[in-house]
Amino acid sequence: MESFSAFFHLLLYKPLFNVLVLLYQFLPGRDFGIAIISLTLLIKLALYPLGSESIKIQRAVQSIQPKIKELQKKYKQDRQKLAAETMDLYKKERINPFAGLFLSLVQIPILIALWRIFWGGFQPEKLADVYSFLPNPGLIDPTFLGFLNLEKPSAILAVFAGISQFLQTKTMTPQTKKTKQEIKVGDAGAQFSSIMEKQMLYFFPFLTVFILWKLPSALALYWLVTALFSVVQQSVLLRKNNNQNT
Repeated sequence: MESFSAFFHLLLYKPLFNVLVLLYQFLPGRDFGIAIISLTLLIKLALYPLGSESIKIQRAVQSIQPKIKELQKKYKQDRQKLAAETMDLYKKERINPFAGLFLSLVQIPILIALWRIFWGGFQPEKLADVYSFLPNPGLIDPTFLGFLNLEKPSAILAVFAGISQFLQTKTMTPQTKKTKQEIKVGDAGAQFSSIMEKQMLYFFPFLTVFILWKLPSALALYWLVTALFSVVQQSVLLRKNNNQNT
């Protein structure tokens, strides 16, 4: 376990820490919040291909939902056959439903590393992790825009992060209109799926606020910028696909 922790520290924590310190030192104004926003944008740009692929997979899965619902109605009494036919449909459409989940999981180690960075603070002893070939700032002012201490929790940033999470989930949710009659006669699986989509739409933002409420607001700022970037990325991809289809 110690070797894994040292490996994580060396290959992920320390590089992110040093990039953040470097941005803090060389960006105009030496604003810690601006440095975090810049680091977030660099991370999202580096992961842009993975993010785009994840969005495409999610959209592809959503596009075949009508076919999946037909299978659910046809084989609702035979779960084994339903699973087999569903996997055959994914293969036929050349969709890997687990790829999107894998691509999302890639970002978790980054989030953990940033949590350790922000939770540990930037006291002088922590700056011992600055690479020897980089200038050591000696002291970092953790304020954003001159008044918000990003080492401490911020209810305002936590709420804004929750709102941005809602927008991100909303843009990823397919916009389908169903009549009351369709909902009434729809199969149980489809109704359950619809209920889960609505719960995720409102539960994830609430969970985001709950998680960030007592954590350093630097993490909430990172979460906020990440979600807003994903909303923009989603909009760009949708516009691009719409232009290609017209």
